[in-house]
Amino acid sequence: MSDGTAGKGKGAVFVRVEVCKGCSYCIDFCPPHALEFSREFNQKGYHYPVLAKPEVCTGCDLCGLYCPDFAIYGVRLKDLEKRREAAVAAAAE
Repeated sequence: MSDGTAGKGKGAVFVRVEVCKGCSYCIDFCPPHALEFSREFNQKGYHYPVLAKPEVCTGCDLCGLYCPDFAIYGVRLKDLEKRREAAVAAAAE
């Protein structure tokens, strides 16, 4: 995971590839311009977004907020780490 130092991304993006209809809202509204269309197509025949520049992703989730189909969402890496630690703690109980 990232420690937030220069050159390392602070976020991650998760895409539900088969739900995406290629509208590009996530790409258009990404503040650090971390997303771009994949070269591949999903089963519906659309290009879907990929995290092309993970080093600039902040995990702000604007991609998810603008997606009309809930096909993408962003998460801050520090939040993912907290969730992982909580899950490990819960499993240990």
